[in-house]
Formats: sequence, structure tokens, C-alpha cells
Amino acid sequence: MKNIVQLILAGAVGGAITLGGVRLMTTTNHPSAQNTSSLAKFTSFGSMPAIDLSSAASNASPTVVYIEAAESKASAQKRMEQSYENDPWAQFFGFRFQQPQKKGTGSGVIVSEDGYIVTNNHVIDFADEVKVTLTDERSFMAKVVGTDPRTDLAVLKISGSNFPFVKKGDSDGLKVGEWVLAIGNPYQLRTTVTAGIVSAKGKKLGVNEQRGAVEDFIQTDAVVNPGNSGGALVDANGRLVGINTAIQTHTGSYEGYSFAIPVNMMTKVVDDIIKFGKVKRSEVSTPSQANGNNNNGLAAGRPMLGIEMVQDQYFAEVVKERELNATQGVIVEKVANGGSAQYAGILPNDVIVEVNGKSILSTKDLREQVAKAKLGDVLTMTVNRDGKIQKVPVTLRTAG
Repeated sequence: MKNIVQLILAGAVGGAITLGGVRLMTTTNHPSAQNTSSLAKFTSFGSMPAIDLSSAASNASPTVVYIEAAESKASAQKRMEQSYENDPWAQFFGFRFQQPQKKGTGSGVIVSEDGYIVTNNHVIDFADEVKVTLTDERSFMAKVVGTDPRTDLAVLKISGSNFPFVKKGDSDGLKVGEWVLAIGNPYQLRTTVTAGIVSAKGKKLGVNEQRGAVEDFIQTDAVVNPGNSGGALVDANGRLVGINTAIQTHTGSYEGYSFAIPVNMMTKVVDDIIKFGKVKRSEVSTPSQANGNNNNGLAAGRPMLGIEMVQDQYFAEVVKERELNATQGVIVEKVANGGSAQYAGILPNDVIVEVNGKSILSTKDLREQVAKAKLGDVLTMTVNRDGKIQKVPVTLRTAG
């Protein structure tokens, strides 16, 4: 009898320790913890505060929509004919293989009260028909306003007004360890909310195979699965900080690593698409080999940094040959006449090591930082010039 009582007491104590552990894992040092007006409210369990994300979820969820994308029969027929024309064996035997209509589902986020919606390009890039369903079950046929494959973003528009829309946060200000919620429609499970923390920032995965792809993902351990694409990643106050886009997986389902496009990058792309129908992206220019080339890379009317860069594989060789006293960065090979770099005072053999505080380790890093900017933006470039570090403000201007 005495042994039985000891076992019961041990079980009770173990259960209390387990419950306390769960609460402990939900504690946070978020700066808004003491702000009673914040949407992230705190409750007490003994002496340990626990975060309550229910307000963030309830405020952001109505702004996340369910997307059904479909290819028309005519487009499927056209694909069949193109496949037949490009296949000599099919022509020889007279085989025409019926192409099934492509269909898919995903998520999107309403970003304005007049019905502009952001999603991933890969959710709708094959579609002729896009249907959007809100959390209140209203459905609309959406118009594709524009797409940007390089960032995997697309903008849709539904007719109407007074739609619930998400408030935007600041992805640059996100800190590793902050709580975030992923809201979307995985496996057609409507309006699903999962929680996690920001695991890392500035991740480059190489999942976007578009030429000149721009990747700068927020990594989180919030559960994301197929169907979450295009949905919202929000902070503890329910503000949009990213668009859920990718997972790293061997099985096709969530394995612990989710990735979102930062809202600050999204905003620039979306604003351009809404205003111009496409992205007016700033460019660097075509990288040169160590001996350079004669193309100044400028294009009239487009924001352009206007430099040629030494290719990454030649970095160490050129540093040694020119005694540049640098260990990392991008070497400026040439400065184009009339370009933004020339006006700012960038010189050949300058080694660009940072842009707006972001480390530059490769030509790809530099391209991505410049691609985020627009005409008139000022990029603060940190350059290594003859072994001395200095900051050079570069205002992006057009070449003509």
C-alpha cells in the first residue's frame, strides 16, 4: 500500500513538472510584454508569464484567403498540341497524349480594403481562372494584376470594398526568437493557424530557379505544409511580417523548416505591380571576368547601379594581383559613365563589403540588395578602398 501511495505522489509531481515545462516554453522577452494595449496579451501561471497569441490570430485570420487556381480546357489543349509539335516520336506514331487540366490550391493575404491580394507566383502561374474564398465564405473570381517570378510573388484583385486587410509589420526589425504565426490553408484545411519562432533571417535556398531570383527568406519553425503557400506570417501583434513560401523537406510535408518572403521586400514588389503592372527593379549590371568587358550594363529608364563586378571565382586571384588588402566582398571592375555609382564616387578596385548594413559575400548578395531598392532610394555602401573602410551613399538613378 505504501508503494502505491508513493507511485501516485510521484505521478502527480511529474504531471505538475510537465505542465510547468509547457508554460515555460511559451515564455517570451518580447518588448511588448508589458504593454496592455498590445494584441499579444500575457496570462500568469504561478510566477511564470505565458504568451497568448489568440488576439493576433483572430485579427489576422480574416485577411487570409483560400485560393483555387485552375487551367482552362483550352490551355490544356494548347499544351497538348505544343507537346505533340515538339515530340518527333509522337508525330511519327500519331500519338496525342491528352493533357489534364492543371489545378491547385493555396493561400493569399488581403493587403488593402479595396481587394488587392498577395500570394505566391507558383500558386497561380499556370492558371487562367483564380477563385478566392474569404473566411466568411464569400467567393470571388480574381483578376491577376501582375506577377514577379524572381521573388515568387503575385498580386490578385477582387471586386468590392471594405474587405478586411492585414496590417504590415517590419520584417527588418524582426529578431531571432520572436514568436510568429503562420496562417493559411494547408491540405485544404481552411484557415489553419500554427505558431513558432523566427529561427533565422536572410536565408538563401536556391529553390527559385528563375534567372536573377531574389531570395532573402525568414526561417521559422511554425508548421507550414502544401496549401500554406501565399499565406501570412504574422508577429505577436497580428502584423504581417512575411508571405509563407517554402519548406525544406525530404517527404513533401513539414519537417521543421519553413521559409517566408519578408514583408519589406513584398511591399516594394507589390507597390510596383499595382502601380505599373510589373516590377521596376534596380539592377547592378552584368558581372565581368577578371579582365572585364566593354558593356557598361546600363539600360535607359531603369534604376541602375552601373558597375561591372569581378566574378566570385576570381576574387582571391584579383585581390592578390592588385594587392587590395581584402578578405571578402565584391570587387568593382569598372564604373559605367552616367551610372549611380559614378555619381556617388565609387571607384574601380573598390571592394563592396556591405549594403545598408547587410554583409556582401558574393555578386549574388549585391544583386539582391540592389534589386530590393527603387528609383531614388539611397543605398549606404560600405567599401574597402586601399585597405580603408568607408561608407558611400549611392542614390539610385536612371541611365537615361
